[in-house]
Amino acid sequence: MPERKTGGLDWAEARARLERMMENAAQADTLSPQKAREVLDARAQELARPPLSERAASDLLEVARFRLGGQMYALATRFLHEVLRAPELTPLPGAPPLLRGLTLLRGEVLPVVELTPLFGRPASGLGAAVLVVGLGRAELGLCAEAVEEVTQVPRDDLLPVPTALAEVGGWVSSIHRDGTIFLEGEELLGDSRLIFDISDEGNA
Repeated sequence: MPERKTGGLDWAEARARLERMMENAAQADTLSPQKAREVLDARAQELARPPLSERAASDLLEVARFRLGGQMYALATRFLHEVLRAPELTPLPGAPPLLRGLTLLRGEVLPVVELTPLFGRPASGLGAAVLVVGLGRAELGLCAEAVEEVTQVPRDDLLPVPTALAEVGGWVSSIHRDGTIFLEGEELLGDSRLIFDISDEGNA
């Protein structure tokens, strides 16, 4: 049953914030004085923030969070067309490790990639789902172990990209406080490493 709202108060969000505060309080009992102060500061900032329901739409970013190789990623939903569950992939001999293969989407050939090699790690080979992304049309498939949720994220929760990740590509736009890597869709789709010439069948 949906949560009931009274007088504009979002009870589900209020309960979630209260639970986070209780978790922080429990952690504070076992932390060093310095870490405890950091926890208290974070708690104060959390209390001072207006709930999502009171924030302007421009302060929020709607994203789909997905997981691959133990890492969480997020991409703005305006770049997401649909999610395919376990599509059949046709690997291409000699293709780079990040190109997992091709799939057919309503008669059109769609290259499907895994982002892990671009972060300097070997391809995991994992991915039961494929996020179909593009600008106006389906252009690329991103492998994912699971699409966790579609959610709105306050923009002030996002942190600058560390230097090591900035070198991966301009499409790594920010990092969430929980470690999720945020991707910028337009930059991602424009990365030459993710553009494949599939006009000649068998070559990428």
